[in-house]
Amino acid sequence: MCSIMGYCGTEMKEEKFKAGFDKTISRGPDMSRIIDTGKGFLGFHRLAIMGMDESGMQPFSFDGCYVVCNGEIYGFRKLKQQLEDKGYKFVSGSDCELLLPMYKEYGTEMFSLLDAEFALIIYDGATGEYIAARDPFGIRPLFYGYSDDGAVLFASEAKNLVGICDRIMPFPPGHYYKGGKFTCYRDISKVSEVCRDDLETACTKIREKLISGIEKRLDADAPVGFLLSGGLDSSLVCAVAAKLSDKPIKTFAIGMSTDAIDLKYAKQVADYIGSEHTEVIITEKDVLEALPDVVALLGTYDITTIRASIGMYLVCKYIHENTDLRVLLTGEISDELFGYKYTDFAPSAEEFQKEAEKRVRELYMYDVLRADRCISVNSLEARVPFGDLEFAEYVMSLDPEMKMNRYGKGKYLLRHAFEGDYLPYDILMREKAAFSDAVGHSMVDDLKAYAEKTYSDEEFESKCQQYSFATPFTKESLLYRELFEKYYPGQAHMVADFWMPNKDWEGCNVNDPSARVLANYGDSGK
Repeated sequence: MCSIMGYCGTEMKEEKFKAGFDKTISRGPDMSRIIDTGKGFLGFHRLAIMGMDESGMQPFSFDGCYVVCNGEIYGFRKLKQQLEDKGYKFVSGSDCELLLPMYKEYGTEMFSLLDAEFALIIYDGATGEYIAARDPFGIRPLFYGYSDDGAVLFASEAKNLVGICDRIMPFPPGHYYKGGKFTCYRDISKVSEVCRDDLETACTKIREKLISGIEKRLDADAPVGFLLSGGLDSSLVCAVAAKLSDKPIKTFAIGMSTDAIDLKYAKQVADYIGSEHTEVIITEKDVLEALPDVVALLGTYDITTIRASIGMYLVCKYIHENTDLRVLLTGEISDELFGYKYTDFAPSAEEFQKEAEKRVRELYMYDVLRADRCISVNSLEARVPFGDLEFAEYVMSLDPEMKMNRYGKGKYLLRHAFEGDYLPYDILMREKAAFSDAVGHSMVDDLKAYAEKTYSDEEFESKCQQYSFATPFTKESLLYRELFEKYYPGQAHMVADFWMPNKDWEGCNVNDPSARVLANYGDSGK
């Protein structure tokens, strides 16, 4: 993971820019550089993943232009060869070096050509303007705001802009910025034509496309590891990677010392696929001590995001401190495509699809944000195979009637696609438990109990009235909001709302995001 920042004006002092930029040096601890373009600054903190020597350091320059990019471009060697055939020359093994030649050839059309997880800023020396862009899911983070002199700034994280910009906003995924306006180049949530493949054809394509997405993400010059919860999504990523690798992969699971649900399932998967497996055990003390740091690194007050981030942050912290790994593959973005526990209550296929579109559009504020921050703050890079563009586009296009739970088992298409020897059958068909619950039900219970001790009923009622936007509705949510305001004062609008099930659906009008409160939770917590 790397960190980028750009100031697109002429009045700010470099010292002020650097002070904001250095707040995310943990994203790129290997080397840092700030350049003056003559019309502003571009900064880059590097975590070397591809092209490990200094020749891969950014900003890259070409023909009077500069670029900084936090990203991975899949299949870049083929693109590079095509550009070399056109006469372009390259000096590093970095995938991002080809971005400026692509910009020279295709202009802003280049963004729709990229199979990538990326956020970038280009300075066009010929026009003197800045262009910024972000991948369609928003897997790589980017924020923007305006300085006192009216100049726009872009940065990898909101914390870079705190104290510089009055209002900080997330850069919309699938868009590029040019000439003062945002243009959508790809909306991954929208389906132009419904795919009518039959069940077996669909499952075959799901399997083939996901395997391809995983294989792409194993390409790195730095060591790669895997987060393994024992749930369906991370288990499939690990199982496929194990088949594709010529040596045992390294997997990591985390759980509470008292009631970890997932550890036993993760070990069962690890034993089956032959991985080098590590268990990280945490306590109530670890959880409560980590909470302020987690809210600070996330930049959110959302309940389920914070709950799920504590375990993820602590396991990544362990990996950073005890291994040489630099890349982690994770299982995010499966639920948004195939359905949550609560989408079993969708009243129609049309409503199921509308909910999937909403979840995909908003991913960058929730699960994708969690994965990026928990991993990057520990100087690691996240890769998300379920976010593979070809795979996700296909799943989104499938007839929603096929994706609804008509089978007595949620996410049936994904499960059926990998029947065979990828995973033990009981793991493949295991009911879903949310990560924050699966780390141990006691973790969420401990957080709720801590919040109850923090506020009296009178304090809760009084303090909630201070917030007119995304008003806290439980003592736990108030605790998170107060921590958020400490680090990101007045910036609550960065998150659209609390992640919650669709309250308009029968069975989903709940006041807690955990699937534990749903009637269909069943065996998920066993």
